[in-house]
Amino acid sequence: MANGWAGEGAVQEQIDSTVEDGIRRARSRLRDGEGLTHCEDCGEPIPEARRAAVRGVRLCVACQRERDRDEAVSSGYNRRGSKDSQLR
Repeated sequence: MANGWAGEGAVQEQIDSTVEDGIRRARSRLRDGEGLTHCEDCGEPIPEARRAAVRGVRLCVACQRERDRDEAVSSGYNRRGSKDSQLR
């Protein structure tokens, strides 16, 4: 069943696209290889347990938390095909 101006299956396509964008963004942030012994932002030592748990770690917990918070604020959801985005 079509909703408003959207074609058949458009809502599901938008949901799928949003999920795929999230997966792509998460995969792009994965690090590989040897991690750092000191945080690249603040220079504090990264605990051995964190380096063992997070492959390719580059930030201490405090800096990673701050970076995650900043990214959460700037990331939205996929608005492709929504009526609101067409009105702008």
